[in-house]
Amino acid sequence: MPFMAKNANLLLNVATLSMKVAGRCLLPDGHPKSPHKFTQRQLMTCLVLRAYTKTTYRGVIELLEASGQLRRILCMERLPHYSTLKKFADRTVIPEILEFLLQEILREVGDQSDEVAMDSTGLETSSASAHYVSRSGRARQQYVKVSASVTCKSMLAAGLAVSWGPGNDKAEAPWLLTATAEKLRPKYLYADAGYDAEWVHAYCREKWGVRSYIPPAEKKRCQDGMPLS
Repeated sequence: MPFMAKNANLLLNVATLSMKVAGRCLLPDGHPKSPHKFTQRQLMTCLVLRAYTKTTYRGVIELLEASGQLRRILCMERLPHYSTLKKFADRTVIPEILEFLLQEILREVGDQSDEVAMDSTGLETSSASAHYVSRSGRARQQYVKVSASVTCKSMLAAGLAVSWGPGNDKAEAPWLLTATAEKLRPKYLYADAGYDAEWVHAYCREKWGVRSYIPPAEKKRCQDGMPLS
């Protein structure tokens, strides 16, 4: 695991912090008749590690198989099937819980970074690889779009939005900016041209007190969307 070898200590710290914070907002079991094989904070921490390493459900299980230290932090003598993580994510992970986790993690770390970055990426909706999909000749109609703001100091998420892609990055910008502003008071915001809009700069400058650095979009802007309320 290249990521694990390069960022072992950081990943162990993320897992430790996630276990601590998840225990504050999740009950041990999601249902009285659950099989009690894994606690909710264990499964949530698996999802945090999956997001942090930008891997798949299967990939994070392989990561845990390769690291006895991570398994000890998660108190796992056995590992869940990757489908268990998918079902848990579909059932449990809601914006309110994610926002609470992000806020608590930032508070625990005490990250007072002067710089925040904002960007988005796409994730496949199936276990089939992008290479297989392209070779099969099937056209990809939709993908899961994850938009996030992170501190440039610790790379911890301050805001997170999940939607269907393809779509304009500015559609998620109001939520990301508001969620980040509630947690952090940096000096600078960096984003790519997908977020270039006058109302984004105005929000950063007038409501947040942050200097925004966004390269101008190459094409002429006609309608940048609704401004932040």
